[in-house]
Amino acid sequence: MTRVIVSARGARRWRAGHPWIYRSDVISEASASGPGVVRVEDEAGRQVGPALYSPASEIRLRMLDRGEATIDAQWWAGAIRTAAARRAGIGADAYRVVHAEADGLPSLIVDRYGPYLAVQLLSAGLETRRAEIIDALVVELSPAGIILRNDVPVRKREGLERAIEVVHGDIPETTRIESEGVAMLVDLRGGQKTGSFLDQRENRWLAGQVARGRGLDLCCHDGGFALHMSGACDSVLAVDQSADALGRLRGNADLNDIESIETREGNVFDVLREIDEAKTPFDTIVLDPPAFAKNKRSLPRALRGYKELNLRAMRALAPGGHLLTFSCSYHVSRAALEDMLREAAGDSGRRLVVVASLAASADHPAVLNVPETAYLKGLMLRAL
Repeated sequence: MTRVIVSARGARRWRAGHPWIYRSDVISEASASGPGVVRVEDEAGRQVGPALYSPASEIRLRMLDRGEATIDAQWWAGAIRTAAARRAGIGADAYRVVHAEADGLPSLIVDRYGPYLAVQLLSAGLETRRAEIIDALVVELSPAGIILRNDVPVRKREGLERAIEVVHGDIPETTRIESEGVAMLVDLRGGQKTGSFLDQRENRWLAGQVARGRGLDLCCHDGGFALHMSGACDSVLAVDQSADALGRLRGNADLNDIESIETREGNVFDVLREIDEAKTPFDTIVLDPPAFAKNKRSLPRALRGYKELNLRAMRALAPGGHLLTFSCSYHVSRAALEDMLREAAGDSGRRLVVVASLAASADHPAVLNVPETAYLKGLMLRAL
């Protein structure tokens, strides 16, 4: 196997539990002819372990195991089987089966939607093991179809093509899923991420538990929060700038015989300004904007944007009402999020109680040693 030598710092990083070794910690990669699985050693010649090697990426190595483990078809099958076993007992037919680094399978995403799997191979090293991974998924998970959603920008940074491919069985135009009594139609070819935002599954259920009165779902996408809130709210206004997403929301409302959801196409900043000016409060508000901070440089601007949205949402919240607010930007730490919300609350003139700290659903585990896995964070607040 091709050998790559890393610095003591790089080796310590993996021994401390983080699987990424950056280009700056690679001492020698001269024997590596291209992406794939390589053997990693430290400067003293000690075995660090096998890793996925991406020669065009700043993240040069993604460690898979320790010592002299062999990465073959049996290894992939065992790792996928173990990840699937961790999800035993999930009360939904759509959930994440493999959460990349959090399941010891860096750069691999596997989401189940009923009988179908949507998969992402996010590194050049992983791409070289595509056949073994697909074979293992077929054997271990018995899907009716597998679609590769390799249309994400990160593949370009890895020197890979972006494409959507059906590689096993068949994938229908839409797939029906159910979660906590709510049915949704998901587009596995064109939907966000691998088809839907599975990481918010438990938070959507929670929103339905606290919802009442007038509901507001901001950046609603295909309506996961709005659908769950509608059972307890008198009415729900769902806002998104995507006409296609709102069309899917209306279809999902029809699927569940829900008539209490009104959709509004528009920029959420503009809509919140109009709501603020109208002085008509909402009893339950969900604010789940896209990732504003794509990198560290954009963090100050992102926090300003988050603050404006949250400040206006706080002003629109009725006394006793709940605000569930989120950031899916990894670069926005939980501490930074809470500081921003504290400032927004002060500027809004509202007093808000922290009811719960929110994160991704349990099928998207966050590993303490790998902070990148804790990208989604939020708070549930109640207005006094």
